[in-house]
Amino acid sequence: MKAYLAGPDVFRPDALEWAAQARALCRAHGVEALVPLDGDATTPAGIYGQNIAMIRAADVVLANLNHFRGAEPDSGTCFEIGHAVALGKRVIAYLAQPGCCCERVARWQGEALAEVGPRRFDRDGLLVEDFGLPLNLMLAVPARIVVGGLAEALATLGTGKAD
Repeated sequence: MKAYLAGPDVFRPDALEWAAQARALCRAHGVEALVPLDGDATTPAGIYGQNIAMIRAADVVLANLNHFRGAEPDSGTCFEIGHAVALGKRVIAYLAQPGCCCERVARWQGEALAEVGPRRFDRDGLLVEDFGLPLNLMLAVPARIVVGGLAEALATLGTGKAD
């Protein structure tokens, strides 16, 4: 089985060490990791093309959807999930902490959400989606979301569970 590892981990200062550990963890689960850092492209179009090719070659996408530069996941990772879903690929996403979208936004902004009737708003006055899902419905519905990290996502591969 081949798994494309989507997420902002490629931006970490220790990205190469992270990738080596992720590959080893995947191997321990009988999975070949396809890591965005594996390519040799250096241009935006080249990197995009290599990543798309890896998603196409993958049997599953394992996606880190923890917040990145804000309350929401990395936009590139969200695109990769959408592409994978469009191709009919299985997507397993992981979050370090449990909780619904409202809890996640409140935790990130460091203050409670404003409530107007049954609706909740962030500090900018924008409605926060409140379906009890951990993320925006466009991610939470098509992906199986697990609490934990890559190890927990890998552990679900044999279960066949889908939310």
